[in-house]
Amino acid sequence: MLAASLTGAILAGGRGRRMGGVDKGWVSWQGRALVEHVAARLRPQVGTLWISANRNLERYRQLADEVVTDAAAGLPGYEGPLAGMLAVLERAPTPWVVFVPCDAPRLPGDLVARLAAASAGRAAAVASSGGALQPVFCLLPRELATAWRAALQGGERRPQELLRQAAALEVVFDDSAAFTNINEAGPAPGTGDG
Repeated sequence: MLAASLTGAILAGGRGRRMGGVDKGWVSWQGRALVEHVAARLRPQVGTLWISANRNLERYRQLADEVVTDAAAGLPGYEGPLAGMLAVLERAPTPWVVFVPCDAPRLPGDLVARLAAASAGRAAAVASSGGALQPVFCLLPRELATAWRAALQGGERRPQELLRQAAALEVVFDDSAAFTNINEAGPAPGTGDG
């Protein structure tokens, strides 16, 4: 499975509750917005880059080939990562999609290669580190969209449960810091979220 045959999707559609309701993607970290760090690390690993977001859509469009909202999947906004994943899975131009969150600016440079190698085009794959599954760092086949939709309609909101049901292969990464979510930073200048 070649990187050029994959869509990378950044999940940026949350409410940012732990950060006072700001759009987490645009929070500044080390002089740049979190989503800018993530996009810079993910784009070289994939053929096309999408962002799942529910606000600041025009700003996100400057970083991605496509931006989709939860509403694109016929869902109300802010339904959690499963909703964002579903919106992308139902529309992605490739058979496989790699998902990452917008607030993990240190994501591994070999994330996609390792997930794709484990998957070999046959199974979903999910990262783990420090003994913990990292459920929003995963490679999923687009064909899982039907199961994702049924789960959401049934009230499921935990990606790890659906990954378990999909028998996703676990790929262990040694660098736990690469999966650290940044949840304590000030808003980026000019975001209007402060």
